[in-house]
Amino acid sequence: MSGPGEPRPPAEPNESSAPEPLTTSSSEDRPTAEDGSGGPPSPRPGSRTFSLEGRAAPGLYLIGWLGTIVGLSVIIVALLAGGGPAAVALLVLGLTVLTAGFICAAGAQAIQRRAAGRTGYAGPSPILVFVAAVAASNLLVLAVAIVGRPLGLRGDTPAGVLVGLLVSTAVNIGLIRLLVVGTGSLSWADMGVRRPSRGTPRDVGAGVLLGVAILYLTAFLALALSQVLAQPPPQLPETTDLAGRLATLVAAALIAPISEEIFFRGFVTTAWVRTSSPRRAIVLGGLFFAFTHILTLGGPSFALGAQWALFAFLVRLPVSFALGWIFLRRSIYAAIAVHATFNGLPLLLMLLLTP
Repeated sequence: MSGPGEPRPPAEPNESSAPEPLTTSSSEDRPTAEDGSGGPPSPRPGSRTFSLEGRAAPGLYLIGWLGTIVGLSVIIVALLAGGGPAAVALLVLGLTVLTAGFICAAGAQAIQRRAAGRTGYAGPSPILVFVAAVAASNLLVLAVAIVGRPLGLRGDTPAGVLVGLLVSTAVNIGLIRLLVVGTGSLSWADMGVRRPSRGTPRDVGAGVLLGVAILYLTAFLALALSQVLAQPPPQLPETTDLAGRLATLVAAALIAPISEEIFFRGFVTTAWVRTSSPRRAIVLGGLFFAFTHILTLGGPSFALGAQWALFAFLVRLPVSFALGWIFLRRSIYAAIAVHATFNGLPLLLMLLLTP
């Protein structure tokens, strides 16, 4: 399989493996046991072990741990406060600290992996970058909601959804630039983000055709699942005015595909291709993509919420796997076309057929 995510031979078996010890140029420089006996040194701490010893960026690592713990603690206090200005202020503070913690942790991980000489992909874990993006997006969306409340801007309106997706897009691209491109882990070209070429129209056409086919497959799958599972309500706000429908169409068929394909295919899939194989990267990337789309689902009861989440997860798997496959087979433009067709065609038909 060829494409922007063409892998090099994997350096390690999985993404979360601990970094290898730093190599040295001579035996005199090799560390010895603490008792001075010349025995093997203590193993370098992994990413899940808190220790500043042997860290390439101990300051960033420490801030990452402290920011994550303190930020989560403040957010929990804010959620238990029961609302009001004080709770909102605590929530903003907690999200700010948590975002800084995740970003510093991701930066420290990238520096550590490069210092350890990791090959293939030596950047931060895509999952860690994702949680940093979630924290940052929620922080900025909350800030926009506070500022926009006097103007009637709410998150459950088409305009609110559009603004939220624009914020999420800015965060996704910004964090990739800072933590992945900025650390030299991947370039934009490595992730398939290049200027359109002569083959781009063919890629877009292939993406549109695949998107239509996946829509039919998903419809049959949804019909089968609805016989055993409860189908969740629509996640996009319903509106009857033309401006609201157009805002929803732009958000779902343009902004979301560009943002999510750059992040999940350009970055995540490329990173996992370089540490495993194309097939494994497609499967892991598809499962991860489908899972992230059910994180905000909830229901009036645990049983119903679980059915909604399982339905939404399973029904997204065909398009999730198709997006990874066509990205590696063709280009990111083909993946964006599949995503835009899958999201936008039903909305466009509703817009044209509804009076």
